[in-house]
Amino acid sequence: MNIIVDAMGGDNAPGEIVQGCIDAAREYGISLTLVGKEDVVWEELKKRNAPEGKFTVVHASEVVEADDAPVAAIRAKKDSSMVKGFELLKQDPKAVFLSAGNTGALMAGGLLKVGRIKGIDRPALAPMIPNLKRGTLLIDAGANAECKPQNLVQFAVMGSIYMEKVMGYKNPTVGLVNIGQEETKGNELTKEAYRLLKAEKSINFVGNVEPRDMLEGVVDVLVCDGFVGNVILKLTEGVALGLFQMLKEELTKNAVTKMGALLLKPGFKRIKKRMDYAEHGGAPLLGVRGGIIKAHGSSDARAIKNAVRQAMLFIQNNVLETITDYVRSSEEV
Repeated sequence: MNIIVDAMGGDNAPGEIVQGCIDAAREYGISLTLVGKEDVVWEELKKRNAPEGKFTVVHASEVVEADDAPVAAIRAKKDSSMVKGFELLKQDPKAVFLSAGNTGALMAGGLLKVGRIKGIDRPALAPMIPNLKRGTLLIDAGANAECKPQNLVQFAVMGSIYMEKVMGYKNPTVGLVNIGQEETKGNELTKEAYRLLKAEKSINFVGNVEPRDMLEGVVDVLVCDGFVGNVILKLTEGVALGLFQMLKEELTKNAVTKMGALLLKPGFKRIKKRMDYAEHGGAPLLGVRGGIIKAHGSSDARAIKNAVRQAMLFIQNNVLETITDYVRSSEEV
Protein backbone atom coordinates (compact mmCIF):
# COMPACT_ATOMS: atom_id res chain seq x y z
CA MET A 1 0.00 0.00 0.00
CA ASN A 2 1.57 3.25 -1.19
CA ILE A 3 0.30 6.47 0.41
CA ILE A 4 2.17 9.65 -0.51
CA VAL A 5 1.71 12.79 1.60
CA ASP A 6 2.60 16.39 0.75
CA ALA A 7 4.33 17.30 4.01
CA MET A 8 4.63 20.99 3.08
CA GLY A 9 1.04 21.67 1.93
CA GLY A 10 -1.50 23.48 4.12
CA ASP A 11 -1.68 26.23 6.72
CA ASN A 12 -0.28 24.00 9.48
CA ALA A 13 2.51 22.31 7.54
CA PRO A 14 4.77 20.62 8.23
CA GLY A 15 4.06 20.07 11.94
CA GLU A 16 0.40 19.02 11.91
CA ILE A 17 0.81 17.10 8.64
CA VAL A 18 3.68 15.06 10.05
CA GLN A 19 1.88 14.49 13.36
CA GLY A 20 -1.22 13.24 11.55
CA CYS A 21 0.91 10.82 9.55
CA ILE A 22 2.62 9.59 12.72
CA ASP A 23 -0.77 9.03 14.36
CA ALA A 24 -1.95 7.13 11.28
CA ALA A 25 1.18 4.98 11.16
CA ARG A 26 0.74 4.03 14.81
CA GLU A 27 -3.00 3.39 14.67
CA TYR A 28 -3.16 1.62 11.31
CA GLY A 29 0.29 0.01 11.26
CA ILE A 30 1.12 1.38 7.81
CA SER A 31 4.14 2.99 6.16
CA LEU A 32 3.98 6.40 4.49
CA THR A 33 6.02 8.44 2.03
CA LEU A 34 6.39 12.10 2.97
CA VAL A 35 7.42 14.63 0.33
CA GLY A 36 9.03 17.91 1.36
CA LYS A 37 12.18 19.62 2.53
CA GLU A 38 14.11 16.58 3.72
CA ASP A 39 15.90 18.08 6.70
CA VAL A 40 12.74 19.81 7.94
CA VAL A 41 10.57 16.70 7.61
CA TRP A 42 13.09 14.41 9.31
CA GLU A 43 13.45 16.94 12.15
CA GLU A 44 9.67 16.94 12.64
CA LEU A 45 9.60 13.14 12.64
CA LYS A 46 12.44 12.96 15.14
CA LYS A 47 11.07 15.49 17.64
CA ARG A 48 7.65 13.82 17.53
CA ASN A 49 9.10 10.35 18.22
CA ALA A 50 7.91 8.82 14.99
CA PRO A 51 7.96 5.00 14.91
CA GLU A 52 11.07 3.67 13.19
CA GLY A 53 10.87 2.12 9.76
CA LYS A 54 7.46 3.60 8.94
CA PHE A 55 8.52 6.65 6.93
CA THR A 56 10.30 7.38 3.68
CA VAL A 57 11.12 11.02 2.92
CA VAL A 58 11.45 12.26 -0.66
CA HIS A 59 13.23 15.62 -0.90
CA ALA A 60 11.52 18.59 -2.56
CA SER A 61 13.14 22.01 -2.28
CA GLU A 62 10.10 24.11 -3.23
CA VAL A 63 6.57 24.64 -1.93
CA VAL A 64 3.41 25.54 -3.85
CA GLU A 65 1.98 28.39 -1.78
CA ALA A 66 -1.70 29.07 -1.16
CA ASP A 67 -1.68 32.23 -3.29
CA ASP A 68 0.25 30.79 -6.24
CA ALA A 69 -1.49 30.69 -9.61
CA PRO A 70 -2.41 26.99 -9.97
CA VAL A 71 -1.25 26.09 -13.49
CA ALA A 72 1.79 28.39 -13.35
CA ALA A 73 2.87 26.86 -10.03
CA ILE A 74 2.66 23.30 -11.35
CA ARG A 75 4.67 24.23 -14.43
CA ALA A 76 7.25 26.44 -12.73
CA LYS A 77 7.83 24.76 -9.37
CA LYS A 78 9.04 21.44 -10.69
CA ASP A 79 10.86 20.62 -7.44
CA SER A 80 7.89 21.39 -5.20
CA SER A 81 6.45 18.83 -2.78
CA MET A 82 3.18 18.82 -4.74
CA VAL A 83 4.74 18.21 -8.15
CA LYS A 84 7.09 15.57 -6.73
CA GLY A 85 4.06 13.90 -5.16
CA PHE A 86 2.32 13.78 -8.54
CA GLU A 87 5.41 12.28 -10.13
CA LEU A 88 5.48 9.52 -7.52
CA LEU A 89 1.76 8.89 -8.09
CA LYS A 90 2.28 8.63 -11.84
CA GLN A 91 4.94 5.99 -11.26
CA ASP A 92 2.44 3.98 -9.18
CA PRO A 93 -1.17 4.68 -10.24
CA LYS A 94 -2.44 2.33 -7.49
CA ALA A 95 -1.06 4.74 -4.89
CA VAL A 96 -2.87 7.69 -3.30
CA PHE A 97 -1.47 11.22 -3.06
CA LEU A 98 -2.73 13.37 -0.18
CA SER A 99 -2.26 17.13 0.13
CA ALA A 100 -3.70 20.00 2.15
CA GLY A 101 -2.10 22.49 -0.22
CA ASN A 102 -3.40 24.85 -2.92
CA THR A 103 -6.69 23.35 -4.20
CA GLY A 104 -6.44 24.81 -7.70
CA ALA A 105 -2.87 23.59 -8.08
CA LEU A 106 -3.85 20.12 -6.88
CA MET A 107 -6.62 19.90 -9.49
CA ALA A 108 -4.37 21.33 -12.22
CA GLY A 109 -1.57 18.94 -11.28
CA GLY A 110 -3.94 16.00 -11.31
CA LEU A 111 -4.76 16.75 -14.95
CA LEU A 112 -1.35 17.91 -16.17
CA LYS A 113 0.88 15.47 -14.31
CA VAL A 114 -1.28 12.39 -13.79
CA GLY A 115 -4.00 12.64 -16.45
CA ARG A 116 -7.62 11.52 -16.74
CA ILE A 117 -8.90 7.98 -16.75
CA LYS A 118 -9.52 7.13 -20.41
CA GLY A 119 -13.22 7.74 -21.02
CA ILE A 120 -13.71 10.19 -18.16
CA ASP A 121 -14.15 13.65 -19.67
CA ARG A 122 -13.77 15.71 -16.48
CA PRO A 123 -12.33 14.82 -13.05
CA ALA A 124 -14.49 16.04 -10.16
CA LEU A 125 -13.84 17.20 -6.60
CA ALA A 126 -16.12 15.46 -4.10
CA PRO A 127 -16.25 16.65 -0.46
CA MET A 128 -18.61 15.29 2.19
CA ILE A 129 -21.35 17.69 3.31
CA PRO A 130 -22.62 17.15 6.88
CA ASN A 131 -26.38 16.86 7.38
CA LEU A 132 -29.04 15.59 9.77
CA LYS A 133 -28.31 11.99 8.81
CA ARG A 134 -24.95 10.49 7.88
CA GLY A 135 -23.52 12.97 5.37
CA THR A 136 -23.75 13.49 1.60
CA LEU A 137 -21.08 13.53 -1.10
CA LEU A 138 -21.22 16.70 -3.22
CA ILE A 139 -19.84 16.20 -6.74
CA ASP A 140 -18.59 18.38 -8.41
CA ALA A 141 -17.56 21.04 -5.87
CA GLY A 142 -15.40 23.25 -8.03
CA ALA A 143 -13.26 21.43 -10.58
CA ASN A 144 -15.53 22.20 -13.56
CA ALA A 145 -17.39 25.49 -13.78
CA GLU A 146 -19.07 24.49 -17.04
CA CYS A 147 -20.35 20.98 -17.75
CA LYS A 148 -22.21 18.90 -20.29
CA PRO A 149 -25.02 16.54 -19.23
CA GLN A 150 -22.83 13.47 -19.77
CA ASN A 151 -20.26 14.92 -17.34
CA LEU A 152 -22.88 14.91 -14.60
CA VAL A 153 -23.65 11.26 -15.29
CA GLN A 154 -19.98 10.38 -14.92
CA PHE A 155 -19.85 12.39 -11.69
CA ALA A 156 -22.83 10.43 -10.38
CA VAL A 157 -21.24 7.08 -11.18
CA MET A 158 -17.86 7.99 -9.68
CA GLY A 159 -19.53 9.43 -6.58
CA SER A 160 -21.63 6.31 -6.11
CA ILE A 161 -18.59 4.05 -6.40
CA TYR A 162 -16.68 6.14 -3.88
CA MET A 163 -19.54 6.25 -1.38
CA GLU A 164 -20.04 2.51 -1.55
CA LYS A 165 -16.38 1.46 -1.56
CA VAL A 166 -14.86 4.02 0.83
CA MET A 167 -17.70 5.38 2.95
CA GLY A 168 -19.61 2.11 3.22
CA TYR A 169 -22.97 3.31 1.87
CA LYS A 170 -24.82 0.34 0.37
CA ASN A 171 -26.54 1.16 -2.94
CA PRO A 172 -26.16 4.95 -2.37
CA THR A 173 -28.96 7.19 -3.57
CA VAL A 174 -28.16 9.89 -6.11
CA GLY A 175 -29.90 13.25 -6.55
CA LEU A 176 -29.47 16.07 -9.05
CA VAL A 177 -29.27 19.59 -7.60
CA ASN A 178 -32.09 21.62 -9.14
CA ILE A 179 -34.52 24.49 -8.48
CA GLY A 180 -37.46 22.12 -8.13
CA GLN A 181 -38.24 18.44 -7.69
CA GLU A 182 -40.24 18.08 -10.91
CA GLU A 183 -38.54 16.40 -13.86
CA THR A 184 -39.32 19.39 -16.10
CA LYS A 185 -37.63 21.98 -13.83
CA GLY A 186 -34.25 23.58 -14.44
CA ASN A 187 -32.15 24.73 -17.39
CA GLU A 188 -31.12 22.73 -20.45
CA LEU A 189 -28.18 21.18 -18.60
CA THR A 190 -30.24 19.81 -15.71
CA LYS A 191 -33.16 18.70 -17.88
CA GLU A 192 -30.94 16.63 -20.15
CA ALA A 193 -28.83 15.42 -17.22
CA TYR A 194 -32.02 14.24 -15.50
CA ARG A 195 -32.97 12.18 -18.56
CA LEU A 196 -29.52 10.58 -18.76
CA LEU A 197 -29.28 9.92 -15.03
CA LYS A 198 -32.70 8.30 -15.04
CA ALA A 199 -31.53 5.94 -17.80
CA GLU A 200 -28.19 5.09 -16.13
CA LYS A 201 -28.64 1.59 -14.68
CA SER A 202 -25.45 1.53 -12.61
CA ILE A 203 -26.69 4.16 -10.12
CA ASN A 204 -29.64 4.55 -7.75
CA PHE A 205 -30.99 7.84 -9.11
CA VAL A 206 -33.97 9.21 -7.16
CA GLY A 207 -34.57 12.54 -8.90
CA ASN A 208 -34.06 16.26 -8.36
CA VAL A 209 -33.08 17.71 -4.98
CA GLU A 210 -33.75 21.31 -3.99
CA PRO A 211 -30.93 23.02 -2.04
CA ARG A 212 -33.19 23.56 0.98
CA ASP A 213 -33.48 19.77 1.37
CA MET A 214 -29.73 19.13 1.28
CA LEU A 215 -29.15 19.23 5.02
CA GLU A 216 -31.96 16.76 5.62
CA GLY A 217 -29.78 14.11 3.99
CA VAL A 218 -32.40 13.10 1.42
CA VAL A 219 -29.72 11.52 -0.82
CA ASP A 220 -26.21 10.11 -0.42
CA VAL A 221 -24.71 11.68 -3.54
CA LEU A 222 -25.56 15.18 -4.81
CA VAL A 223 -24.64 15.86 -8.43
CA CYS A 224 -24.12 19.29 -10.00
CA ASP A 225 -21.67 21.28 -12.10
CA GLY A 226 -18.63 22.72 -10.33
CA PHE A 227 -19.92 26.31 -10.32
CA VAL A 228 -23.11 25.38 -8.47
CA GLY A 229 -21.26 22.93 -6.24
CA ASN A 230 -18.66 25.45 -5.16
CA VAL A 231 -21.37 27.98 -4.33
CA ILE A 232 -23.18 25.34 -2.25
CA LEU A 233 -19.97 24.37 -0.45
CA LYS A 234 -18.98 27.93 0.43
CA LEU A 235 -22.49 29.01 1.36
CA THR A 236 -22.85 25.99 3.66
CA GLU A 237 -19.53 26.76 5.35
CA GLY A 238 -20.47 30.43 5.71
CA VAL A 239 -23.90 29.71 7.19
CA ALA A 240 -22.41 27.24 9.68
CA LEU A 241 -19.72 29.69 10.80
CA GLY A 242 -22.22 32.55 11.02
CA LEU A 243 -24.71 30.49 13.01
CA PHE A 244 -22.11 29.37 15.53
CA GLN A 245 -20.90 32.97 15.89
CA MET A 246 -24.45 34.21 16.55
CA LEU A 247 -25.01 31.47 19.12
CA LYS A 248 -21.77 32.39 20.85
CA GLU A 249 -22.73 36.07 21.00
CA GLU A 250 -26.20 35.36 22.34
CA LEU A 251 -25.08 32.80 24.91
CA THR A 252 -22.37 35.01 26.39
CA LYS A 253 -24.44 38.20 26.75
CA ASN A 254 -25.03 37.97 30.50
CA ALA A 255 -24.73 35.70 33.53
CA VAL A 256 -28.04 33.90 32.88
CA THR A 257 -27.25 33.02 29.26
CA LYS A 258 -23.74 31.94 30.29
CA MET A 259 -25.22 29.51 32.81
CA GLY A 260 -27.53 28.15 30.11
CA ALA A 261 -24.59 27.81 27.73
CA LEU A 262 -22.69 25.80 30.33
CA LEU A 263 -25.55 23.32 30.56
CA LEU A 264 -25.79 23.09 26.76
CA LYS A 265 -22.04 22.78 26.20
CA PRO A 266 -21.97 18.97 25.76
CA GLY A 267 -24.70 19.18 23.11
CA PHE A 268 -22.89 21.95 21.26
CA LYS A 269 -19.72 19.85 21.24
CA ARG A 270 -21.59 16.95 19.67
CA ILE A 271 -23.06 19.23 17.00
CA LYS A 272 -19.63 20.71 16.26
CA LYS A 273 -18.20 17.23 15.84
CA ARG A 274 -20.93 16.31 13.35
CA MET A 275 -20.17 19.46 11.35
CA ASP A 276 -16.38 19.10 11.52
CA TYR A 277 -14.61 18.47 8.19
CA ALA A 278 -11.79 16.79 10.13
CA GLU A 279 -14.05 13.80 10.77
CA HIS A 280 -14.00 12.95 7.04
CA GLY A 281 -10.38 13.95 6.34
CA GLY A 282 -10.57 15.24 2.79
CA ALA A 283 -12.25 15.32 -0.60
CA PRO A 284 -11.22 12.91 -3.37
CA LEU A 285 -10.49 14.17 -6.88
CA LEU A 286 -12.20 11.43 -8.87
CA GLY A 287 -11.54 10.68 -12.51
CA VAL A 288 -7.74 10.87 -12.65
CA ARG A 289 -5.37 7.93 -13.17
CA GLY A 290 -4.51 7.62 -9.50
CA GLY A 291 -5.92 8.39 -6.10
CA ILE A 292 -5.83 12.05 -5.05
CA ILE A 293 -7.27 13.36 -1.79
CA LYS A 294 -7.51 17.08 -1.03
CA ALA A 295 -7.43 17.78 2.69
CA HIS A 296 -8.72 21.12 4.01
CA GLY A 297 -6.09 23.86 4.00
CA SER A 298 -6.35 24.32 7.76
CA SER A 299 -6.23 20.58 8.52
CA ASP A 300 -4.85 19.57 11.90
CA ALA A 301 -3.28 16.22 12.81
CA ARG A 302 -6.68 14.56 13.33
CA ALA A 303 -7.90 15.61 9.89
CA ILE A 304 -4.72 14.31 8.27
CA LYS A 305 -4.97 11.00 10.13
CA ASN A 306 -8.56 10.59 8.88
CA ALA A 307 -7.49 11.54 5.35
CA VAL A 308 -4.85 8.80 5.50
CA ARG A 309 -7.60 6.38 6.54
CA GLN A 310 -9.57 7.51 3.47
CA ALA A 311 -6.54 6.79 1.32
CA MET A 312 -6.23 3.30 2.80
CA LEU A 313 -9.87 2.52 2.03
CA PHE A 314 -9.50 3.96 -1.48
CA ILE A 315 -6.68 1.50 -2.17
CA GLN A 316 -8.12 -1.50 -0.31
CA ASN A 317 -11.48 -1.24 -2.06
CA ASN A 318 -10.07 -0.74 -5.56
CA VAL A 319 -11.90 2.52 -6.23
CA LEU A 320 -9.70 3.48 -9.18
CA GLU A 321 -10.05 0.04 -10.79
CA THR A 322 -13.83 0.05 -10.29
CA ILE A 323 -14.23 3.44 -11.98
CA THR A 324 -11.92 2.35 -14.81
CA ASP A 325 -13.86 -0.90 -15.30
CA TYR A 326 -17.16 1.03 -15.43
CA VAL A 327 -15.85 3.30 -18.17
CA ARG A 328 -14.46 0.35 -20.14
CA SER A 329 -17.74 -1.56 -19.93
CA SER A 330 -19.72 1.53 -20.94
CA GLU A 331 -17.61 1.99 -24.06
CA GLU A 332 -18.16 -1.64 -25.03
CA VAL A 333 -21.96 -1.33 -24.91
